[in-house]
Amino acid sequence: MNQKIQAPFSIGSTSRMTFVTQKQIRHWEARGYIPAAMRVVCGERAYRYFTLDQIEIITKIKSYLDQGYTLSHASKMARNKI
Repeated sequence: MNQKIQAPFSIGSTSRMTFVTQKQIRHWEARGYIPAAMRVVCGERAYRYFTLDQIEIITKIKSYLDQGYTLSHASKMARNKI
């Protein structure tokens, strides 16, 4: 029962929480800089939902980018690959 409960957040909520545009989030996901979002299909549309762990990674990447790192390097540091 020690599981961490994580509510899914829409891309809009994630964008507002991280100060990263929705377009940037989609781009980072498409290029593999952030983990793929959970998708919920409703009719012909698919909605992205992000966990708190993914939001933390996005926030770290944004912070590193603001410090002058490249996106590739910021992503690696945010995911603790360096």
